[in-house]
Amino acid sequence: MNKPDGNHQDRMALFQKREIRRKVHNNEWWFVITDIIAALTDSANPSGYFRDMRRRDPSLAEAFQGGGQFAPPLALEFATAGGRQKIQCWNTEGLFRLIQSIPSPKAEPFKRWLARVGKERIDEIENPELAMARMQELYEKKGYPKEWIDKRLRGIAVRQDLTDEWQNRGARTTVDYAILTNEIMQGTFGLTVDDYKQVKDLQRENLRDHMTDIELILTMLAEATTTELHRDRDSHGMKPLKKDAQDGGAVAGRTRKDIEAQTGKPVISEGNYKKLSTGKTKRLKVEED
Repeated sequence: MNKPDGNHQDRMALFQKREIRRKVHNNEWWFVITDIIAALTDSANPSGYFRDMRRRDPSLAEAFQGGGQFAPPLALEFATAGGRQKIQCWNTEGLFRLIQSIPSPKAEPFKRWLARVGKERIDEIENPELAMARMQELYEKKGYPKEWIDKRLRGIAVRQDLTDEWQNRGARTTVDYAILTNEIMQGTFGLTVDDYKQVKDLQRENLRDHMTDIELILTMLAEATTTELHRDRDSHGMKPLKKDAQDGGAVAGRTRKDIEAQTGKPVISEGNYKKLSTGKTKRLKVEED
């Protein structure tokens, strides 16, 4: 069973520097349709473009409904500026059909890219370490420093351990995962995930991709502590899991306050990595007072 909102399940892919959201469902990649259309057409309104395509091409509309050999698109949840929302996604086979209806010089390069990305998923199932290696490569291409990447990948592994425990101990829905995550974040930083994203001026971006080194370390501490508490206390059900999350966050929160007392400055940074220059490594931009 796929876990809701597992960080290993959602991943951004890059096609010619355009970000394309994707999610693992039933052990295959499902891609956000409007991201594909935007990448191929540069349309300012990919949703409208897609509606017009289905209206003009009845066979595409049939494929969209699951006619013939194609599985119908699925509405899968992603983080957006308006919170978590369900967005139409299609698997690789469906996207090959979609591309046939898009007159774009990028169509052939995109087909090759899509075939390669699809094969990567098969490879990752056989060798899970490949997923981490490819994630590291993606961060490197975006210009993140190596030291930061090392911490980010370690944080993903820590998060994976935690979400495994949640799944095994009674957290079932995306809402459950969000509640537990917010308890940890509030205990650590005094902010919910959405509040923290506002501090960093983020919309649909992943919050952890815009944390400083110390923010990442404290997040890891909170989540690793919560995992240990679940195991030590053998917690099951949302109420005990929530108490563990609060306690795990509080441990990291006390550490944050100690750091701030020693350094004389806040740990929480308004900076983000959105302004990284292509091909150049930059430190996270921190706003000056």
